[in-house]
Amino acid sequence: MTSRERLLVALRGGAPDRVPVAPFGMGRIHPETDLGRELIRSTDIFIDVWGGGAPFLGSAAVVRQHEDGDTVTVVYETPKGDLTRRIRRTPVTSATVEFPFKTLDDVERFLSIPFVPSAIDLSAYRAWRERIGDEGFVMIGLGNAVCLPAEWFSPEAFALAWADAPDLLCDLVRTAAERLEAYVERLCAMGAEGFRIVGGEYVTVQLGPRAFDALITPHDRRLCDLIRRHGAIAYYHNHGPVCRYLPRLADLGMDALDPLEAPPWGDAADLADVRAIVGDRLCLVGNLDDMEALESLPTAAVLEIARERLRQGGSTAFVLGGTASGTYTEAGARNFIAMARMVASL
Repeated sequence: MTSRERLLVALRGGAPDRVPVAPFGMGRIHPETDLGRELIRSTDIFIDVWGGGAPFLGSAAVVRQHEDGDTVTVVYETPKGDLTRRIRRTPVTSATVEFPFKTLDDVERFLSIPFVPSAIDLSAYRAWRERIGDEGFVMIGLGNAVCLPAEWFSPEAFALAWADAPDLLCDLVRTAAERLEAYVERLCAMGAEGFRIVGGEYVTVQLGPRAFDALITPHDRRLCDLIRRHGAIAYYHNHGPVCRYLPRLADLGMDALDPLEAPPWGDAADLADVRAIVGDRLCLVGNLDDMEALESLPTAAVLEIARERLRQGGSTAFVLGGTASGTYTEAGARNFIAMARMVASL
């Protein structure tokens, strides 16, 4: 099998010729270096790209932006008053230090912006499809509907909004879901073959099961159904402790779930226990920590852990991977390659 075939069989609940070994993205490795080419050639790599546009905000919004030293200020004009975001950058990273939604009234300001669907740009997706051919699988990265309030409120304000005004939050997420589904429908019509859905952890980590049932279940179930109806892969990403949510997650109808982190970051200590809950209907992707294991441990130790994960995960509907940090460097890349060679030799 090619890497693409191997991954698609596993993602759809089957048993390929061997368990795929899949880095998520290229990490810090340039694809045109010798190591980058070897990583693509030797492993069964996932590539995640953006589909363009602003599915929640649309293209009619008036957005102004300016920089002042290490701070970028973004102003969203609305008929009911401006919303402001500030992002601070360092040589290493960036973070939002002021969020657009500061009060519940700001939700109404956002919803007053005229909505016109954004343009779609699949050029990066197609370029990666051409670059890796059958040596991996390329997906469109997609924030689910709850990403709108979770990324426009601060974490504290997001939690308080759920406590103080759950109906308002439900209405906002419902609007976001309608816009997102129309966006995904267009992407599928243009040939997108897989989607990696992020955002569930905003609820599982911050809000709890009742919020999951209200903000995630109805919308992400429809989203997964839409994707699969087009014959594409619905691949779901959810950091943090997930074992208490596994029945709920599986019921969304996704094809695959990552990263099923082991302690201390998650609670998936034994993938066999996860499998006992979800069965073979859900492909499990993970769960060697990119930084604490793949990037830090000697290759012999990594291979020992990988063998145990293979025993736990089994040969059906399982992809041996990291925790999707996308930050690994040469050490992590070489350990991914070593794992792939080990699995191929079994």
